[in-house]
Amino acid sequence: MDELIDILDDQGNLTGRNCLKSIAHIEGLNHATVHIWFYTLEGNILLQQRAATKKIYPLLWDVSVAGHVNSGESLLTAAIREVKEEIGITIGENDLKKIGVMKSFQSYKSGIIDNEFHTVFISKLDENIKNLNAQKEEVEALKIVSPSTFKELLEDSEHNSHFVTSNKEYYVFVLKKIKDFIKKNKP
Repeated sequence: MDELIDILDDQGNLTGRNCLKSIAHIEGLNHATVHIWFYTLEGNILLQQRAATKKIYPLLWDVSVAGHVNSGESLLTAAIREVKEEIGITIGENDLKKIGVMKSFQSYKSGIIDNEFHTVFISKLDENIKNLNAQKEEVEALKIVSPSTFKELLEDSEHNSHFVTSNKEYYVFVLKKIKDFIKKNKP
């Protein structure tokens, strides 16, 4: 879908301009996305396999849920909407913990110039993975992995075609934030 999105400056601030997502990707205009990483109390992480039809990194494993922020939409509203659309569960603002904003400026062979500011959230997964309803256009499959499996897959990502290799530092950051959050908030 070609949504209308807001254009950001080089620091991630709104410019007052908007355009279609396709135009932002052709012209390399900065824009906002949300990433939501789901974890269990044991520290396991929900991963999403990108749909085979995706133009960027089809069939690779990545963030639990992610998507563009529509023009005029708040980051929290976008995160809640994307979770409902991609995995079929309803969460509230209080279920989301912001862990950072990551710049991701990449160009692809497909011609897409993707200059994004990812606002990254974590959220506890209260649903059984069997109850999740993956959106066909976005999600090929879902799985839950342990932190140790996550690390093993990540360490060999250049050879195993599992994760998006250019995101390795980002994945390490997220894994650490989830582990620290669980440790800090244990009952």
